[in-house]
Parts: sequence; C-alpha cells; structure tokens
Amino acid sequence: MSQTLQAVRGMNDILPDEAEIWEHFEDIVRDWLRSYGYRPIRMPIVEPTPLFRRAIGEVTDIVEKEMYSFEDALNGEHLTLRPEGTASCVRAAIQHNLVAGHGPQRLYYQGPMFRHERPQKGRYRQFHQIGVEALGFAGPDIDAEHILMCARLWDVLGLEDVSLELNSLGSAEERAAHRAALIAYLEQYRDSLDEDGRRRLYTNPLRILDTKNPDLQDIVEAAPRLSDHLGDESRAHFEAVQVFLKDAGIPFRINHRLVRGLDYYNRTVFEWVTTRLGAQGTVCAGGRYDGLVAQLGGKPQPAAGFAMGVERLLALWRESGGEADRAVPDVYVVHLGDAAQRLAFRAAESLREHGFDAVLHCGGGSFKSQMKKADGSGAAVALVIGEDEAAAGEVGIKPLRGPGAQQRVALEALPEALAMLMFSEEDDEDELGEGARDGSV
Repeated sequence: MSQTLQAVRGMNDILPDEAEIWEHFEDIVRDWLRSYGYRPIRMPIVEPTPLFRRAIGEVTDIVEKEMYSFEDALNGEHLTLRPEGTASCVRAAIQHNLVAGHGPQRLYYQGPMFRHERPQKGRYRQFHQIGVEALGFAGPDIDAEHILMCARLWDVLGLEDVSLELNSLGSAEERAAHRAALIAYLEQYRDSLDEDGRRRLYTNPLRILDTKNPDLQDIVEAAPRLSDHLGDESRAHFEAVQVFLKDAGIPFRINHRLVRGLDYYNRTVFEWVTTRLGAQGTVCAGGRYDGLVAQLGGKPQPAAGFAMGVERLLALWRESGGEADRAVPDVYVVHLGDAAQRLAFRAAESLREHGFDAVLHCGGGSFKSQMKKADGSGAAVALVIGEDEAAAGEVGIKPLRGPGAQQRVALEALPEALAMLMFSEEDDEDELGEGARDGSV
C-alpha cells in the first residue's frame, strides 16, 4: 500500500472555513487600497535568479540561505520562486515602461512568496504578502502616506497592540561613512561576534545591528549610529516624515537598530510590530528604496513601499476578535423525481439570473434528508419541488429562518415572489430591532 502524500512542510492548505476568512480579509484590504488610489498589478511567481541577487543583495540571509532556486531543464536558465515582491514589481514597471511612460504609479499586489526557512508559527516556506509600491514619488509625503495607510487598516480591522518603529538609513554615501565607522568599532569585538557576525563584518556589517543573539546586545547597542552620519537633506526628509505622523496623531518610536533585511532600502524605513505573536512580531514593514529602479536597469526613479504578512495579520486579527461571517446561500433547492430535478435546475438558474445565491441539492436522497441539508446550509428559504409541483410547473417556497407558511408559485413568478418574501423578512427584523430599541418589545 502506497504512503499517503502530504503537503510540503511549511506550505499549508487553506481549507474552506479558513479560506472564507482569507477572502473576507482580502475584500477589506482591496477596498482600503482603492480608497488611497492604489491599483493592482500581478507578477509571475517565478523570476530570473539574478533579479533577486541584484536587488536584495548577495550577502543577505534571503539570497544566501532561503531562496528556492533551480535551473530550467529546457534552456538552462537560472530561476527562483519569488522570496518577496518589490523586486518583481520594479522589474515589471521597468519592462513595461510604467513610470517613465505614464508618470508616477501607486501599485499593489498580493500572493504567495517562498523562502526555505525552518517552519514555525507565523513563518512558513510558502507565505502570503500584500505589497504596496509607490514608484516615482520623491518626497517624504509618500513615506508618511504609507505609514498612515497602515494605521487606518489597523483601525478598520480593530487590531490591538500594534506599534510603529521608525528609522532613517540615509543615502548611499552616508551609509558608506557609517559602515566604515561600524567596521572599525566591531573589529574590536571580532572574537566576541557569533559566526554570522564574523561573516558579515566586512560584507554587510549593518545587518549585525539587527542580530537577535542576546550575547551581542550590549555590543550592538553601543555601536556607532547611522543617525550621526546623516546629512542635512536626509535629516530634513526624516524630520518631515515625523511631522506628518505627529500631525496625524500616530505614535512611533525611533529604533536606531532598525535596518531591514534587504539591501535596497535607503532613508525612511519602518516596521509595525506586536507582542501578541511571540518571536514573529513584525506584521508589516517597508520604506524607501530610491536606487532600486536604476539598479535593475531602469531610468533612475525614487520609490517607496511596504509589505505585510497575511498569515501574521490574520492571526492578530482573529486574536483581536475579527472573523468572517460564514457564506450562506439565499436558497437551497430540494427535489424528488426526474421531472422535479429538471425543473429544479431551471428554477435555480432563474434565481441566479436575478441575483440570488442558490444551492441545488445533488446526490439524491429523501425529502427529509434533503431538508436537513437545506437547514444546515443556513439558507433563508428552501425551494421544494416534488412530482405535483413538477407536473404543474410550480415550485414550493418554504421559509427556514422565520415565520410563514409554505406557498406554491409558478416558475415564472418565482424571482418576484422570493424577493417579496425576503424583503418582508428583512422589514420584520428591522421593526423588531426598532421595537427593542424603543422598549415596545
């Protein structure tokens, strides 16, 4: 007997009850993004490996350890399952001349990303992100808009205990000056650094500041700060972002060790973090990446963006009391006999044409067992079609959730009769609610 196949570890099935919650969340997110003028873009899941090596940086955990890369057996091309979305979005914008040909772009995308990590709660090998990119905007206003957008979404979702951390990485020249000072400082502690720290000392020392190793915290806390190397322009940009946030009443903490794990960032970087998800506390992160478009071969353009992890946000949302109502049909159609089944198909399609959600019972069974299914579906009404109804070209309408007797109507009159019945039930519920409020019931 062959072994039952399982999903790849860290790549999870999303079953119907859970998927409905995802869809409800995604509907909220799409409405939120549209309200800020962002438009959807969809990029391939597989991209050329050099795209991520050039964009993310050769000496990063993602490129060194986590990418799912392979060689195309047909043509020998080196390909990678996308580990993040910004590089893909920028590549698409360059390839299709979006910014240079059409002006600044506000874009968003959503979908699966892939990283070969050790699976744990909130961190999976296939995970999902919603990403937002603003291409062609140079000022601090777009940086602030992204942060304010997030704050509004947290309010819409009713999320609690989400706080903002902020930093500036300055320009490339300022980072270079800070890098030299940081290397000189860390060289004094070379023997105390862990393996990752020693490996990154001369290649990517900024990432050492982001270490989670408790033995290194005192060392990195006393390290030279990038803020001390910011020039007037970078400092003014960062201060302007803070003014926008203060005007909007958004609290934040400046975290001098916030450096992000991707090499393309400059100037403003931010993270929204929570204490409710254990070690995986970052639910959204982003910042400015003005050099990336040119780095990937396009005409130089300023840019900024952010991404949020859907799995982590959903976990936080549900912990804060968020949930989706179960999707229920308006009507469940039960039938018995060949002629009744044929009429049931026609009745269900007629209702769908008029905007009703109708589930047609399939698989046979007695009226009693079908009515059980109808009741379990959550539908407000059951359509009942037996031999008598089929012979007369009529259907029975039976309310399942409120008062009212079963009635029979001609097939042609069904949509109107059902609409009147359902609207009258809604009016009864509204009157009951008004009565409860004014004390009459």
